[in-house]
Amino acid sequence: MKIIIKDNKASASKQAFAIFKNSISNGAKVIGLATGSTPENLYQEWVDSQLDNSNLISINLDEYVGLDEKSDQSYHYFMQKHLFKQKPFKKSYIPDGILAISNPQKASADYNKIIEDNPIDIQLLGLGQNGHIAFNEPGTAFDSITHEVQLTENTIQANSRFFSNIDDVPKSAICMGIANIMSAKEIVIMAFGENKADAVQKMIEGPVTEKVPASILQNHPNVTLIIDQSAASKLDEKYRN
Repeated sequence: MKIIIKDNKASASKQAFAIFKNSISNGAKVIGLATGSTPENLYQEWVDSQLDNSNLISINLDEYVGLDEKSDQSYHYFMQKHLFKQKPFKKSYIPDGILAISNPQKASADYNKIIEDNPIDIQLLGLGQNGHIAFNEPGTAFDSITHEVQLTENTIQANSRFFSNIDDVPKSAICMGIANIMSAKEIVIMAFGENKADAVQKMIEGPVTEKVPASILQNHPNVTLIIDQSAASKLDEKYRN
């Protein structure tokens, strides 16, 4: 795993965008994308660039069950706001949160087929405070594929800042499995802030264990971790020099 430590989120996001731009210039066509506050600066770099997405396919990690593209808290809406409206892709895939209300198994199977038909060239990830990647919480099997996830109380609390009332936070999501993520040819994972330092340390220095889902990335042949100084604060000195 390649580790890049930058002074702040802004410079880290510039570095991340440079990696995506380089990968696309070298032939990447299917781009795995993430949501949340972590990639917002990266997407702004993308919007401000001259990069043309018109021949690219995007595949997002997840979507809340019960929210559609018109909901301003859905990941459909987030992606439109931060990237797709300004830089549309040839085709963009996000799980069907409405179908998942009545038939989460079909929503999951349909999305898994999309991933199988469009192998991901480069995947963007954020890192949860407990080491989760996407909505794959501790205890998720490493061989998991797209599935419905019941969100933990910690994740619901963390996401409540995006909703006017915690009772409005969805309790489940359709999410790529860890095996789907690991199938990407290249992975870029980003983490910022002191509250991510424990997860970064366990992901890099700890054992590969389902208790820390991100630790599986130690076994991937092409991963770049981009973090700021605060997120790197608990790493051994050998990783910070």
